Amino acid sequence: MDRAQIEICVARNRAMRTGAAVLVACLLFLFATPARAHHSGAMFDMAHLITLTGVVTKVEWTNPHTFMYVNVTNDKGVVEEWAIEVNSPNFLRHNGWTSTTVNAGDTIICTGAPAKSGSKFMHGMTVQLSNGVQLRS
Repeated sequence: MDRAQIEICVARNRAMRTGAAVLVACLLFLFATPARAHHSGAMFDMAHLITLTGVVTKVEWTNPHTFMYVNVTNDKGVVEEWAIEVNSPNFLRHNGWTSTTVNAGDTIICTGAPAKSGSKFMHGMTVQLSNGVQLRS
C-alpha cells in the first residue's frame, strides 16, 4: 500500500468512528429525554412547600412511586382527600421505610410540594409518623 492509500483508509476509519459517535449520542439523547420528563418536578410548586396533617385512608406501595391517600380537614372543617406521591419503594426502603410503615388509619404529618394546578395532590418530601419518627420520602 502506498502513502495515498493509507491516508484514504485512515480518513475512512476516522469518518466511520465520528459517524458512530454521533449515532450513539443521538440515541442517548433520544432515550434520556423520556426519563427526564418522567422525573420532572414541573407539576409541583417546589418553591412553596406545605405541611398537611391527616388520617391515611390507603397506601399503594408500588413502582414507580408510592402513593398515600390522606383525609385532611381544611380551615373550614371540611375533610378533603389528598393524594401524596412519594418516591419508589426501593428509595423508601433505603430511608427506613417498610411496606407497613404507614397504614390506613394512621395519622401523619407530611411536608411537600403541592400541585401547581391547585388539585389536592402533592409530592411528599418528609413524613412524620404518629410516634414522632420523621422519614425522608
